[in-house]
Amino acid sequence: MAIMFPLEIHTPYRLFFSDSVLAFSLTLIDGEIAVYANHVPFTAPVIPCILRIKDKDEVWKTAFISEGILEVGEQKAILISDDAEWPDEINYERAIASKERAEQTLEHIMLKFEKTTALSALQRANARIKVYEQADKKK
Repeated sequence: MAIMFPLEIHTPYRLFFSDSVLAFSLTLIDGEIAVYANHVPFTAPVIPCILRIKDKDEVWKTAFISEGILEVGEQKAILISDDAEWPDEINYERAIASKERAEQTLEHIMLKFEKTTALSALQRANARIKVYEQADKKK
């Protein structure tokens, strides 16, 4: 039998998730990672991505996660993120518009700061779109 462990996901606006899970996966700045019970403790920055959570029924749930920091401890994992959304909370049209704005900005950038900001916005928009479209295909 698989071992469960507590996972908490906090945003500035709410406690997004708090429950025991079998596993979760997301993308760190240096690549994707899956975390199971008894994982070696670490702390790492998270980039905008698809978060997958395996619940007690062994069903994988998906959500959008923005930039943040993940701490995996000996007893539980805590993710603090700028934003988190379930697929049904994502405004698809707004994500598409954000993607288009970021792409237009990248075509006409003048300053390095603009490029960094536009790339981050594009990354968030793409992750939201993927989460929404994957959930829509399951329906």
